[in-house]
Amino acid sequence: MSNIAVRVENLSKKYQLGTIGYGSLRHDLSARWAHARGKKDPNQRLREKSKLDLHEDFWALKDLSFEVKQGERLGIIGRNGAGKSTLLKILSQVTKPTQGTIRLNGRVASLLEVGTGFHGELTGRENVYLNGAIMGMKRKEIQSKFDEIVTFAGVEQFIDTPVKRYSSGMYVRLAFSVAAHLEPEILVVDEVLAVGDLDFQKKCIGKMESVSQEQGRTILFVSHNMNHIKRICNTGMLLRAGRGVAFGTPADVIQQYNYDALDILKNKDVAEVSYPLDERKRFQLLSFRMLNMRGALTRTFECDEEIRLEFGCLSRDSFTGLYGYLQIIDSNNIPIIVSDSTEVGVNPLGMLRVGEHQISITIPRRLLGAGKYFVYLNFTSGAETGNLDVDSPTEVCTFEVEDPATHRGNNRNAVLSTLLAWEKRD
Repeated sequence: MSNIAVRVENLSKKYQLGTIGYGSLRHDLSARWAHARGKKDPNQRLREKSKLDLHEDFWALKDLSFEVKQGERLGIIGRNGAGKSTLLKILSQVTKPTQGTIRLNGRVASLLEVGTGFHGELTGRENVYLNGAIMGMKRKEIQSKFDEIVTFAGVEQFIDTPVKRYSSGMYVRLAFSVAAHLEPEILVVDEVLAVGDLDFQKKCIGKMESVSQEQGRTILFVSHNMNHIKRICNTGMLLRAGRGVAFGTPADVIQQYNYDALDILKNKDVAEVSYPLDERKRFQLLSFRMLNMRGALTRTFECDEEIRLEFGCLSRDSFTGLYGYLQIIDSNNIPIIVSDSTEVGVNPLGMLRVGEHQISITIPRRLLGAGKYFVYLNFTSGAETGNLDVDSPTEVCTFEVEDPATHRGNNRNAVLSTLLAWEKRD
């Protein structure tokens, strides 16, 4: 028997912007059924042509080829829109490829997102047995694993409650537990660790290591957390614009990912950025500036001074429920600061009238240590998350922090440079 668990050859996936119905089995069947009855295709375009024709082809994956051996743990990384989730959906047979072939040697269990694979009206118990049956397992096989699944997920009290009443944490714990315990030969996981708390993340990591190293299972794992990739995976693949551009050890692939990030931001080594108007967007970023405590534009700060981020935005419509999300990431691609506009006081973006607005964020003095940092900024509007009409510029700019203490010969190679109280007691 071949020791190749997954073989992908010349895989491509094409979407058509401006439509819904991107090649999944459900959409394909609904379109064919409508055609057979002489009805209009339900997968119609989201909006009519405007000044910019959105009815165009977009290749989420293009001519991708790779192999994964049995027992390997492949970490798949890449920027947003690189094709990671599309690849996992094709491997999980949630959607079909436009071109190319995939060959899977064994049963596949997938955890792609909260909500995938469970029926909301069924109880947790019923969903465990349903998922096992879908994987081709006999009832006795599922029953032998049932108690272990429920205990790992920590949902004993709610196992006979419909999962539509579960919290997102309970839902994802049970979904991961089912996927990991029903003995699939191939486990496909997409960023599920970002949903759970720290204890759950540790349990997930330990379980994935166990099923791979002790049981010889194959794992395909997508994550933006490079520490998780390093710990769980023994091989890596970097996707860029739907193509595989780097293969090798996790350390080598992560290094290339960081080089890509530096290339993207090399033209953003400025303290002020302006953005062109885009009439398709109901909300968009107009400008971004970095200022020191004297109000001067700069990209270089000392640890002893505040860092002020200012951005101008334009709302073409009255908005409710909008919020902003900020990440400060260091040169090792580790998030150092995360913040969203709903966390402290009144959300300044929660209710916007039509027009231009100015928003500011202040990073306190003596927080960041010396080093180079990247600013990432996104906006979303609750239930409309991911819509094209809400701006998500992602990479905004870079800046540097210097520590005056280094001039005294002190070694300050730390992420934080916080002032701590030293006390003497005799």
